[in-house]
Amino acid sequence: MGGGHVQTLASFFLRRRIELPAPEERRVEVEPGVKILCHCHWQSVRRDALTIIVVHGLEGSSDSQYMVGIAHKGMALGMNVIRMNQRNCGGQDCETPSLYHSGRSSDVAAVAKHFVDEDKISRFALAGFSMGGNLVLKLAGEWGNDGPSQFKAVAAVCPALDLGPSADALHLPANRLYEYYFLWKLRRRLRDKAKVFPGKFEVARLRRVKTLRDFDDKITAYYCGFAGATDYYTRSSASNVVDRIAVPTFILHAANDPFIRILPETRRKVMGNPNITFLETEDGGHCSFLGVPDGDDGYWAESRVVEFFSQFR
Repeated sequence: MGGGHVQTLASFFLRRRIELPAPEERRVEVEPGVKILCHCHWQSVRRDALTIIVVHGLEGSSDSQYMVGIAHKGMALGMNVIRMNQRNCGGQDCETPSLYHSGRSSDVAAVAKHFVDEDKISRFALAGFSMGGNLVLKLAGEWGNDGPSQFKAVAAVCPALDLGPSADALHLPANRLYEYYFLWKLRRRLRDKAKVFPGKFEVARLRRVKTLRDFDDKITAYYCGFAGATDYYTRSSASNVVDRIAVPTFILHAANDPFIRILPETRRKVMGNPNITFLETEDGGHCSFLGVPDGDDGYWAESRVVEFFSQFR
């Protein structure tokens, strides 16, 4: 299946039926008064298995197809899998008066710490898709050589390493469909938040928001402590710290991803870090990589991530 748009849209519209055991629901407090929902799939002896903590992309959730796909494949190979919702996601708008964004790597760190402390997991790996990929790489870079001893590896599929150029690419004529979709979801979420937390959010700030950059300038930056969209993108991009990652890392990117952009300087940092395996395919679109099933289900990116993690079981 070829073509960046074909791949991207196919992965969105093709529905999958994946049977998983009922997960344990865990609400993890990532900062005082802020809880996020995690869906946990455990092996019979959870402490002895590698635990994958997987993080979704913009306006996704623990129920996103790639999240469930990773859980299915990881469980089959003897791993624990925790499908982590970001703040507000997974139907949890009422759990926090704050918004999620691409810089909240501390939320992922808090989730990892929770499961190390409470469940005594012996080792864990982080996986992320798109925005989630930026978050897990950002955290790995921030930890550098000082991360938890249980942290063994990280993998990212189509990570938004350079947030500004990727956000601006969404506004290109060929990508407006994706931008319309994200803005529709983000606007609806802010209106829902305003109903749950009266007086906290001004819906009027959505006026004249026509691009993702507009939304991040008027909403994300305003409510999350940034000077504006440019400041938010600059401070939250994993490209700032990707050269400091000190654990085995797998990054999968498609050359025909419609809107993820990786700047030349970021590529140099990635290529210059011996801990990073960077695989760029000609085809794959955004977080899709659909292929013809060959003894598997054809969802190649999920298989590659789990295969990479298999060496740390």
